[in-house]
This record gives sequence, structure tokens and C-alpha cells, in this order.
Amino acid sequence: MTKVVLVATSATELKGHATGLWIEELAAPYYQFKKAGYDVVIASPAGGAVPIDAGSMAEGFFTEEAKKFMHDAEAFGQLSHSLKLDSIDFTTGVDAIFLCGGHGTCADFVENAALKSAIETLYASDKIVSAVCHGPTGLPQCNKPDGTSLVKDKSVTGFKDSEEMAVQLQDLVPFMLEAKLKEQGGKYECADDWNSKVCVDGNLITGQNPQSSEECAAAVISALSS
Repeated sequence: MTKVVLVATSATELKGHATGLWIEELAAPYYQFKKAGYDVVIASPAGGAVPIDAGSMAEGFFTEEAKKFMHDAEAFGQLSHSLKLDSIDFTTGVDAIFLCGGHGTCADFVENAALKSAIETLYASDKIVSAVCHGPTGLPQCNKPDGTSLVKDKSVTGFKDSEEMAVQLQDLVPFMLEAKLKEQGGKYECADDWNSKVCVDGNLITGQNPQSSEECAAAVISALSS
């Protein structure tokens, strides 16, 4: 059975700003992967209960998939008892990793040895490395097997600098994601703010924002089916 590991943040705050997982960015891929018949594992840096950013459950952001997830005993149970990232053996049996967003990732996806190891291991094995919105915050620390930056010369996307300015958290994030991906030699692509954009370049698949999570998951399924 195809196995996908969804990675969510364990961080409840970013420099005093209450945050966590943007629930839609895990719920939508979760159901798409389940529908495809995959074994779906939810993991986080610390393991255990994953904090949810209250903003992602606010009017206009709380999608049908997110609502369904919150009332799904099995799904919510997995989110409440997420596996500790470093307890998973990524050298065998894992076909894809999907980094979910939310500003919590800006606190614990950066300089994270377990996440770096997981991504680099899968990438070097030609397995799928995927991330959406702030999920790509976990990519700049990673390298290809030849030692160059993982995103160098790759078509890639992630939360746009203008979107970060729009939510007024530019002074709290460790780096502006768009700028960082470009700085590392990534061929950054984007749609207009809050519109879906997904980049597929070999086994690296990225989505720009919350609006891209379904399309990003669909691209992962397509890649795993080819």
C-alpha cells in the first residue's frame, strides 16, 4: 500500500503570536490520499496533539473538508496522537512526505534535523517530497545528494511575500519564503495572491497557499500513479 506521511507543526506560537496548523492544508490532502487508497500517517516534530491555528477555523476559511475532519473520530484521533517525526523510518516503506502549512511551521520546521533528514532521504530515493503554503519553510535547510540546495534550479512555489505582508506577519517569520527560495537558486513561480498555484519538478511538488492544497495533493497522487 502506498504510504504518505503528512507533517504538521507542533508549535502553538511564533514569537508570541498564537498559531499552529492551518487545518485545511492537512484535511484536504488527508481525504484525497485516503480516497486514493493510501496509508496516511500524521506526524509532527514533537509528536502528540497538533495545535490548530484558530484563524483556520474562522468564517470564510473553515472549509467543508476541515469541518468534516474535525468531526471525524479516526482523523481527529490521528491529529491528536501524531507520530513523532524522528520515530519514523523514512529509509523504507514511505512513498511521499507532505508538509502542511500554518505559521507554526515557521517556528519548528526551520533548523529541524529530523525533518531535514526525512526530506533528504526521500528525495535521494526518488520518493515524493511535497509541501504547501508555509510547509516549504522546511525545504531551505535541505540539500540534494550532490550537496547543493534542494530547491536550486527547481521550479518551486510557497507562501508569497506579498501574501505574508497581507497577513502582517512579515516581522515574525524567520525569513520571507519567496525571497529565501529565490536566494537558494529556486525558480520561484506564483499566481496572484490567494489563487492556486502548484509547481511539479521531478519529485518535488509545492503549492503556494491554502488555495493550493487540493491541487497540490492531486499532483502528488498523479506523481505516485505514474
